[in-house]
Amino acid sequence: MESRSRSINESTSFIMISAIIFLSLLRTSHCFYLPGVAPEDFQKGDPLKVKVNKLTSIKTQLPYSYYSLPFCPPPKIVDSAENLGEVLRGDRIENSRYEFKMREPQMCSVLCRVKLDAKAAKQFKEKIDDEYRVNMILDNLPLVVPIRRQDQGSPTVYQLGYHVGVKGQYTGSKEENFFIHNHLAFTVKYHRDPLTESARIVGFEVKPYSIKHEYEGKWGENTRLTTCDPHTKRTVVNSNTPQEVEANKEIIFTYDVEYQESDVKWASRWDAYLLMSDDQIHWFSIVNSLMIVLFLSGMVAMIMLRTLYRDISKYNELETLEEAQEETGWKLVHGDVFRPPSNSDLLCVYVGTGVQFLGMVLVTMIFAVLGFLSPSNRGGLMTAMLLLWVFMGIFAGYASSRLYKMFKGSEWKKVTLRTASLFPGIVFAIFFVLNALIWGQKSSGAVPFGTMFALVVLWFGISVPLVFVGGYIGFKKPAIEDPVKTNKIPRQIPEQAWYMNPVFSVLIGGILPFGAVFIELFFILTSIWLNQFYYIFGFLFLVFIILLITCAEITIVLCYFQLCSEDYLWWWRSYLTSGSSALYLFLYATFYFFTKLEITKLVSGLLYFGYMLIASYAFFVLTGTIGFYACFWFTRLIYSSVKID
Repeated sequence: MESRSRSINESTSFIMISAIIFLSLLRTSHCFYLPGVAPEDFQKGDPLKVKVNKLTSIKTQLPYSYYSLPFCPPPKIVDSAENLGEVLRGDRIENSRYEFKMREPQMCSVLCRVKLDAKAAKQFKEKIDDEYRVNMILDNLPLVVPIRRQDQGSPTVYQLGYHVGVKGQYTGSKEENFFIHNHLAFTVKYHRDPLTESARIVGFEVKPYSIKHEYEGKWGENTRLTTCDPHTKRTVVNSNTPQEVEANKEIIFTYDVEYQESDVKWASRWDAYLLMSDDQIHWFSIVNSLMIVLFLSGMVAMIMLRTLYRDISKYNELETLEEAQEETGWKLVHGDVFRPPSNSDLLCVYVGTGVQFLGMVLVTMIFAVLGFLSPSNRGGLMTAMLLLWVFMGIFAGYASSRLYKMFKGSEWKKVTLRTASLFPGIVFAIFFVLNALIWGQKSSGAVPFGTMFALVVLWFGISVPLVFVGGYIGFKKPAIEDPVKTNKIPRQIPEQAWYMNPVFSVLIGGILPFGAVFIELFFILTSIWLNQFYYIFGFLFLVFIILLITCAEITIVLCYFQLCSEDYLWWWRSYLTSGSSALYLFLYATFYFFTKLEITKLVSGLLYFGYMLIASYAFFVLTGTIGFYACFWFTRLIYSSVKID
């Protein structure tokens, strides 16, 4: 008993020390300056750098670089430095031809004149038909289109980027035409410091128009437009004479810049983008999840305080052999309950991977709640998750080797290698196939070879060695001792009732964990696939804690019923019981695809289901591990409390 408690204390201290070291490293990394996060002051007349980002569409989910369309390019296109997360998201940030000067309004500035050939016209029409949006950035703020709601008092809603163009028909015609947004009315909002007269940018908005520009004479550098002329105070205020996209037709791109002073301070400039108008739904989600937790907690409490207390007291009072022979329930299987399961190596691998995933999600959530992973740090969330996954490999190796040694295993290197390669290998294979599909579409969302190589280096250069370090430390620890001895000959399992069938009980077990998160899941899917911001990490963290509790409690309840039925094969079933919630997640993602999304292209559909398959697989590993450890703790607790003669 002393050696067991000593080993538990040692393992706990190891995890705590490793966590403290890891968190201190993370904290050190955040001490450096993050580009785009620190404020920048501008004096009147200072040049402002307007950058262009990818073209996005919720219909295709395939991003393209801005200059894949024949817009007005600058003399030299310069790519901005991007982090790992931005590249994986498909961001392609480049310089533009737009010239802004701080607090100096511009009217009808001509960007360029383009004459479309048949190929260029076809490209524009395809992007307009797929409802592509143009994304721009000014001082790290994304360009938005303000949309005012009809009902009075409702706050303005902002949509990221403006549409490349629109489809429409001329009056009296049934033929569908394509019109391009070639005039942009920008509004730059700034907050001025009254002492220094310097200003900080707090908003970047646009109203797009389609107008067929006209001019007199031949086109030259000093040609004045008759449809938009600052000298005659003629501005573009509507799209009554739109610019149609046709081959061999010219398009003149123009823009206005207006500056508005704002009371919004720099620190609060993202608030409008992250406006949460549906917080009541999130609270409903929390209350709904808490009801499930209370229900399960009541069942667990009833089992622990009433049934188990009564059973243990009764079992401990048994004295005669005759009474011992009349035992029924979970104590009968005490000689088999800790018998190693079939495919125990694979179970160790999945438990270790789940610990790695749990550590990554937990630390990411904490940093997101503390505000380190705000949308202003573009790509930061994905970069943090990847790096955390890599560094959490040490816990994966430790957990899998500790469990493997308890199962009397000796080839810890083999299990450690599988822990380091199985889950990442499957995910990387799916990701590689999806990336090949994106390459085939010539999308900017395709991960370049250099980035793919960097991911492989992170995997084999850092993650795999760390898993082996954790595996070595875990295997050197004394083996976890079972609270009761295991019989040499396995006990025969009696015929089970229909509701205790493994498949049925596993499928039932996944419903409640999924029910605890499905409302929040809707908002997460919406932010990913409908190109919206998700920044309600406080709600998400609460839901995540509720998910942990729900997975643990439902597994304990079903594990107790299983043991009472004299079925001691609980190892894999405990993992699959809560892990089956991933099946419901994938089914919900399928339902979401057909009811909320307008994806029509085969490649886009394959991308959606491929990425949701990866997400569901990760969810299975996470929830399965939580359920396994809950059941592991529960069985050790109840069998160590019973006197075995």
